[in-house]
Amino acid sequence: MAKKIPLRQCLGCQEMIAKKDLIRIVKDQEDHFTVDATGKMNGRGAYVCRKQECLKKAIKNKSLERSFKMTIPAEVYEKLNKELIELGE
Repeated sequence: MAKKIPLRQCLGCQEMIAKKDLIRIVKDQEDHFTVDATGKMNGRGAYVCRKQECLKKAIKNKSLERSFKMTIPAEVYEKLNKELIELGE
């Protein structure tokens, strides 16, 4: 029997995609946001495709804010954007 591939929904394009193909954004207990490259960090996670458009859509639609149930400062979005570029696309 084939191994089940974990799927997660991208906050930008709303598509169900294999977890390993997405970037996980994590909020820890101190409300710090980081890009989790390993997918194993503690905290609440949300997923976005490795495409700039998807992050832009997620920001525009306030998907991340809904996902984490809080307002997200602009600096966090800038940091996420920069980290996404560094991860390569």
